Parts: sequence; C-alpha cells; structure tokens
Amino acid sequence: MLFDMNTDPTAKQKLLGRANNFAHCQACGYEGLISTPIVYHDPNKELLLTYFPGELGFPLNEQEKQIGPLVNQVVNALPAEKRKGYLFQPNSMFTYQSLIDRILAADGITKEMIEAQQKRVNLIERLLSLPNEEDRVTVVRQEANLVDGETFTLLSTLIQSASAQGDEASAKLLSQIQAVLLNETDFGKKLLADSQETQHALKELDKAGKEGLTREKLLEVLSSLKSETSLTTLVSLTRSGLDYQFFQILSEKIEQSTDENKQALISLRDKLLDLTRKIDNEVKKRLENAASLLENILKEADVQAAIEKHAEEIDEFFTQAVQVEFEKAHSENNLERMEKIQKVVSILDKMTAPPPEVVLIQKLLDASDDETRKKILQENETLVNDQLLQTINAIITESSTKSQAPELIDTLKSIYKMALRAHMEKNLKS
Repeated sequence: MLFDMNTDPTAKQKLLGRANNFAHCQACGYEGLISTPIVYHDPNKELLLTYFPGELGFPLNEQEKQIGPLVNQVVNALPAEKRKGYLFQPNSMFTYQSLIDRILAADGITKEMIEAQQKRVNLIERLLSLPNEEDRVTVVRQEANLVDGETFTLLSTLIQSASAQGDEASAKLLSQIQAVLLNETDFGKKLLADSQETQHALKELDKAGKEGLTREKLLEVLSSLKSETSLTTLVSLTRSGLDYQFFQILSEKIEQSTDENKQALISLRDKLLDLTRKIDNEVKKRLENAASLLENILKEADVQAAIEKHAEEIDEFFTQAVQVEFEKAHSENNLERMEKIQKVVSILDKMTAPPPEVVLIQKLLDASDDETRKKILQENETLVNDQLLQTINAIITESSTKSQAPELIDTLKSIYKMALRAHMEKNLKS
C-alpha cells in the first residue's frame, strides 16, 4: 500500500488516521490493522519509509519484490530534476509503530510529546468519569502538573467538536471541567487572569475606536498591560497603529518621565520593537512563500490541478501575492502573465464560492416576509433537497450553541419548515 505525499497531499493524514489500512468486520466485530506492506513518501522532508509486516513470514527477497514496485511508483511520479539520493535508500521500519514515530518525528513530534499528550487525554477521560465537581477538584489538584497550554487547547477542541455535533451534554460537562482547571491550577489561574486582562484591554480599544482611537490612547492601553501574553495579543491586533509616529510619541514620554516610570517605558518600547519586528519578519516570510507558490502554480500546465494540490497552502497571503503580481504585470503591460494570473483568480473564486444551498439560505434570510421566501423556494426548486434541509438544521444547531439572536434562530426554524414542506411537495409530484 502506497502513501505518497507527492501525488496525494492527504496521504499522511490517511496513514496516521488508519483510513486505508484498518479493517472492521461487520459480522464478528473484529477491528485491526491490515497486514500489508507499506511505502510512505514525503518529498518535502526527503522521507522514504518502508514497512513489511513480520507476521506475513515472507523471506527478504520476496519482501523486496513486493516493496520494489511501490518504490518505483514513487520515483516515476517525480520529474527527473526532483529525483534525489534518498529515493534510492529507503529506510526500512521494523514495526508499524516505529513507522508512525518516524513520520511524526519528521514533523518535530517526539515520542515524549506523544506520551505527554496521552497523559492529558487520560486526565480528561478520568475527569469525565467522575460524578461530581468535588471529586474533579480533588483529582485536578493531584494532577496539576499535567495542566498546561496543550491541555486547554485539547479541551477547547473537544468542546467545539461536541457542540458542532449537537452533543450539548458533553459540551457542558467539558466546559465545567475547563472551569475547574482554570480555577484550581496555577497555570489555569494565570491563563484566566491573562484572558481577563486582554478582554478588558480590547473593550477599552473598542470604546476608544468608537470615539476615534488615537496613538496616545493606544499607548495608554498597552502601558497598562502586565501580562506578556496580553501584550503580544494586542500588538498583533494593532500592528498598523505601531508606526513611526507612535514610537516618536513613546520616546517623547520617556524623555519627560521620572526615573522609575522612565525605565518601565523604555522596557515597554524594547518589547514593542521586538514584537513588531517579529511580526513584520513573519509577514515578509509568508508573503515570500506565497509569491514562490504562485510562481510554481503558474509554471504548471494544468493550473487548476496545481491549485487543488496546494489548496491547504492558499491563504490571505497568497491572495495578496496574486494581487501584487497582477498589478506588476499590468504596469509592465505583460498581457500573457496577466492572463495566467487572471486564470488563477477565476479558479480561486470558483473554489471559494459558498455552496449553492448556503447562497439560497442567505437569500431566504434577507427576504422581507414568508410570501417572498416561498417564492424564492419555488424559483430554486432544484436546490430544495435533503442537502438544503441538513444545512439549515446544522446552522440552527450552531447558532443555538453560540447563543445567536433568538430572532435569527426563529427565522431559520421558519425557513426550515417551509423548505421541508416544499421538499415534501416536490417528492409527491415526482
């Protein structure tokens, strides 16, 4: 079985998720890995790994006969200029777990990190099994050393997943566990304090924004922050305001300040300069990577296939690179390049366009009354199907979990009833 990141960007996800090499017997309920040879290839990390299950009992020469064609597939799928030495020296993994560990290690994920994550998962599972908050508090205090940023990230992911699936009971229980971790551990208390400070600062900025946010007010808000986390968050959100004039105002304040306050302002200036420098360097790096990706896509004969292959890498920086390169080509009157870039824009527009059922739901929400909505449903009869009903239902569920306006939820429920009726009438006609 071949997992080649060169031809399938989801290959690693499939292997790690056991989507292709895991068997489930409907008759007896048996579940387990399929004993089959595996070749894994990641050209970006120059990784070519092979695994041959020992339980198959094949001699070495027979193993090579079965693995060889898969390796040849990897090599043949690459253009000649990208065939490097690592392709002719594949690394043999003796166990399936060592194969997985090697792939994760290439991503910077060590065995120790995996074990630490498993301990966090075990802690959350244990807390979920406890009947009351008092028992949870006791366990959390005993296992406080396991609570860190990764623990809260994991919890947030689980809460979002439960909410998305409409499992309100699990989402509520996980939120209660999150509250215990925030209130009963040193890390949680600091995280909570940082969050509260950040939220307060954001409210101050929002209030000032309505009145006309000035650089002086921005400096006042940033000066009040005690947490490094809050400062980093606010700087990332207000980077455009931290310009030459802002730092000039800060320097003037330093000159006018007393010794104690002067040192605090100097320290703040150093931190702000460092943070803005890091942000600018990261933006520059991502823009350069986006421009490089665009060039690679433009070189391909099949532009759409190239875009689909790199879909996960396309973000706002790529969009910005497209705009910059189009304007540059326009200024140089390079019509051929303008046409190529315009083709990229057209493909991206199609790929990012919302599904037709979502567009229809928005039209229904924008409609002034039920009669207009019924008319819209009649005009879009082909879209009135199970997919539309499922989408409306999913939006209602999500809106309810995020405490959206009751009026919106009521309107969505009314639209669902109308769409359901229209769908049933269409089925009766057919």
